[in-house]
Formats: sequence, C-alpha cells, structure tokens
Amino acid sequence: MRSLACVITSHAPVAVPEAMSTRVIGTAVASVVVALLVLAFKAVAWWLTGSVALLADALESVVNVAAAVAALVAIRFSALPADANHPYGHAKAEYFSAVLEGALIIVAALLILNEAWGALQSPRAPEAAPLGLAVSALATAINGAWAAVLFRRGRAARSPALVADARHLLADVVTSVGVIAGVALVAMTGILWLDPLLAALTAVNILFSGFRLLRESLGGLMDEAVPSATLDRIRAIVATEAEGAIEAHDLRSRHAGRFTFLEFHLVVPGAMPVREAHDICDRIEAALKAELRDAVITIHVEPEGKAKQSGVPVL
Repeated sequence: MRSLACVITSHAPVAVPEAMSTRVIGTAVASVVVALLVLAFKAVAWWLTGSVALLADALESVVNVAAAVAALVAIRFSALPADANHPYGHAKAEYFSAVLEGALIIVAALLILNEAWGALQSPRAPEAAPLGLAVSALATAINGAWAAVLFRRGRAARSPALVADARHLLADVVTSVGVIAGVALVAMTGILWLDPLLAALTAVNILFSGFRLLRESLGGLMDEAVPSATLDRIRAIVATEAEGAIEAHDLRSRHAGRFTFLEFHLVVPGAMPVREAHDICDRIEAALKAELRDAVITIHVEPEGKAKQSGVPVL
C-alpha cells in the first residue's frame, strides 16, 4: 500500500513508575508526621506565651496538617494505574489536593485576622517569651528543613501536591520568622499592640499565598498549556527530527500532574509508505521524550493535501 490517509500513534495506558510512586507516597506520609510535630511545638509556644501572633502561627500549622493529609490521599489516588474509565491515569488528583490546600490557607488567614482583631481590642503582654520563642524557633527550623526536602523531591517527581506543600511550608517559615522577631520586640519594648498587628500581617501574607496556590492549581485542572519557552523547544525538536515529512501543525499540550500530554498533526508526502511515516513518528517521539520526561505523545499523520501555512515547517 503506497498511499497514506491517516495514522494515529497509540500508546499503552499512562502508568506511574512503581519506585517513584513509592517514594512520593513515603514523602507524603513523612509530611503528615512533620506537620503534626511542628503543630505540637507551635501549640506549646502559644501556651507558654499567650501571644496572639504565635496563636496565628499555630493555626496555620493546623492547616498544614490538614493539607498534608489531603496531599497524601491525593498522591495515593494519583498513583493508581490507568483503567477503562481513566485511560489517561489519575494524576490530576494531585491538583485537587493543591486546590483544597489553597482554600484551607485562605480559611486559616481569615481565622487569624479575626483573632488579631479581638486581641487588638484588649492587647496583653506575652508571658515566658524567651522559652516560648525558643520552642517556636525549633518548629520553624524543622519546617524550613522539610520544605527544602519537599521542593527537591516534589520537583524530581513532578508532583504538584508535594510542590504545593513545600511552597506552603516556605510561606509558613517566612511568617514564623517575622512573628518570632515581632514577639521578641514586644517583650523588649512593651508595645502591646505590636502583637496583634504582627498576627494581622501574618494573615495577609498567608492570604496571598493561598490565592496564588489556588490560581496555579486551577490552571492544572483547566488543562493549561506548557510554558511558551517549552513549547518553542518542542517545535524546534519536531522541525529537526521530522526529516522526510512536510510540516507539523495543530500542536496542543497540557499538564496532568507529572505527565505532559502532546499531540499534533504531521503532514507527509501522499505516496510515503506507512512504515516510513511510522519511523518518522518514532524518531520525533524519542527526541521529545528525551527532552520531556513522562511525556505522552500522540501524532496524527496526514497526506500533503492537509498542509497548513501556520504549521511548523520541517527542516
């Protein structure tokens, strides 16, 4: 058969490598343990001092625990293999976790603002400030170290849930440092209204963090395309590796957890044998997968009459 109408390359259902899945789940379990430990330390710090700013810090850690549990559930679900009802896998479950975490952050910020307003009406000096601040500093150090671990492992595994958790913890670290410095300043100067003011500033920072996380997570749920720089690199690879074809057009991309889905139309000469067209597709696919780990690629092969001037010309 010398003519070619249309060929669609097909792939096995999307699967998550078992070793990577186990590592990501283990990290999520550890996040729950760390979140509970940090919450305990921050609760002790608030109990020792009575500071509303440290209470705000502890309330954010309650959100950290809830978010870590949600991330664990989502990651376990996303690791399930593809099935008949979910042929593209379950990776998007992690975005739901990130959206939930963003919503919880916003709720925590509103609760802290409420506490800060009440304390502003009747401010009082923190008690046992040195000991309470030392306990809070220890909790902050644990959070900072674990955030670094989550960033490294989350980016390596391309896990939206772990990266979202890391960003949340990093924001928590920044606000905790500010709270510790502020409470120490209150203890030294005796300016009582600084304590609720710091709590309010902490809440505002947390609020912005929550909205930013919501925006990024919703982008994943809405099948947002890969960044423009990555798209340019994809076009360049297709143009270079598709020797023998005429052009590629209608390139579409989207993210789903650690996976990048790509599809486009490849125009070849009408008389090209099927095997030769398939070899070109294999070459393009291998080059793209070398550039984009965990890429899922679908190529629609078309005869030369389908060429479009807006396509990517083949070098």
